[in-house]
Amino acid sequence: MKPAHFDEICAILDTRYPNPPIPLQFTDAYTLLVAVVLSAQCTDKRVNEVTPLLWAHGTRPADLVDLGVSGIAEIIRPCGLYQNKARAIFGLSQTLIELYDGQVPQAREALERLPGVGRKTANVILSHVFGVPAFAVDTHVHRLANRWGWSSAATPAGVEKDLCALFDASEWTKRHLQMIYFGRNCCKAKGHDPQTCPACALLT
Repeated sequence: MKPAHFDEICAILDTRYPNPPIPLQFTDAYTLLVAVVLSAQCTDKRVNEVTPLLWAHGTRPADLVDLGVSGIAEIIRPCGLYQNKARAIFGLSQTLIELYDGQVPQAREALERLPGVGRKTANVILSHVFGVPAFAVDTHVHRLANRWGWSSAATPAGVEKDLCALFDASEWTKRHLQMIYFGRNCCKAKGHDPQTCPACALLT
C-alpha cells in the first residue's frame, strides 16, 4: 500500500523537475567521483567552482596523485573538511592506479572499498555513470522520505530500502534528483513551514 498522497507528491515532483540534471559538473566517472567526495557538507555550487581548479592539473588519478595531499588540500580548501577530503581523494586516486589501471570500477563492492567512498557515493556513480539502478540517499532525500511518510527508517540504508520498494528501478535515479532539488528549494531543513510546502501541505 502506497503512503498517503503518494501519487500527488510524485506528480508535483514531475511537474517541477521533469528531467532533473545532476547538479555536479563532471566529464567521466573519475571526475564525478571526486566531485561527490567534495560535496559532503558542501554546496554543489562551491564544488563546481573548485573542481575546475583541480582539473587544471589534469583529470586522471595520476594527475592528482602528483599533486600530493597538500597540493589537493590547498585547492579544495573552500569546500570545507578539506584535509580529510584531500586524503580521501589522494587515497582513492592511488588505489585506482594500483588496482584498476586508473579506471573507476563498476562493481559496488569495489567502489565502496575506495577511500572516502560510502554507499551513497557508490550509488551516485553507479546510477549516473554506469546506468545501474541505484537510489542515493543524502540528507535531503532522507528528510523528505521521513516527512512524507515514505520511510520511517533512521539510517540512509533503511531509507534507501524503503524508497527502492516504492518505485520501479527505472525511476530511482530521477526520483533521487527530484527529491534533492525539492528539498533544497521547497522542503528545507530549517525554517520549514508545512503549510507553504506544496507536498507537506497535502499531509497536514
